[in-house]
Amino acid sequence: MVSDMVVCRFVHFCAVLLIFGVSAFRPLLLAIKPSPAIDGLLHRFCCALAWLALVSGLAWLLLTTHSMAGSWPETLDPDTLWLVLGSTFFGQVWAGHLLFNVLLLVALYANSGFKVAWIFSVLLLATLAPVGHGAMLDGWRGQLLMLNQFIHLMCVGAWVGGLSGLLLLLTRPAGQSVDRVLRRFSNLGFVLVAGIIVTGLINTRVLTGALWPTPLFEGFALILLIKVTLVGVMLLLALFNLLMSRAGHFAVLRNSVALEWLFGLMAVAAVSLLGTLPPLIVR
Repeated sequence: MVSDMVVCRFVHFCAVLLIFGVSAFRPLLLAIKPSPAIDGLLHRFCCALAWLALVSGLAWLLLTTHSMAGSWPETLDPDTLWLVLGSTFFGQVWAGHLLFNVLLLVALYANSGFKVAWIFSVLLLATLAPVGHGAMLDGWRGQLLMLNQFIHLMCVGAWVGGLSGLLLLLTRPAGQSVDRVLRRFSNLGFVLVAGIIVTGLINTRVLTGALWPTPLFEGFALILLIKVTLVGVMLLLALFNLLMSRAGHFAVLRNSVALEWLFGLMAVAAVSLLGTLPPLIVR
């Protein structure tokens, strides 16, 4: 059941983070004349991600309910589902989360634009932050931890989701200033990386009582080490991408951006596993 939850968390995190990043990519990074071809690609990609987020979000609800109920017949009982949704912290947060997901789908199919989709994606991230370790603390410390997690997710989503938009742009570079977009993305990337590092350190310090949990190569600490290593590799690839852009090697650039994007998804997979592991509290 833990493996099912890890897969479900991974799929849902990926979908929500990518929606946020792709929705932000178009108005904030491209800053170009309307391009029906690129806008169509981004819109279809967001629609597919929104459906994936809704399906995986419902699966997350069922798996969580099953962990409480103990059997699938009891889990699928509407009374049990309503009890979880109405009487647990997770259920109350998740009810709003699923509602925002549905509204996002409505906005996308109504062609409301990327700004509206971005607003709903922000709300999706905001209701994703309290789930997992974000709900471990009570009072103002718990609220600050949720806020920190929200900022962390926004930085990750903007980076990984922005890479998705960049890949789509690189498939149709005609008439687009790829170099200008890459420079803008690289400049923003330094801010995003700083945000990821700072908020990640705060999360680790609050949850474990130390800047880094111990023992280093076991459980929570090991997965955290893998995640940090993946982020470091992504940063090196980002610098390499900037050099390839300035040299005009767009074929190499496209492959390198794809590789950076895959490393980003691997980092999200590590996050999905981290959320199911207890932090090692240092006394």
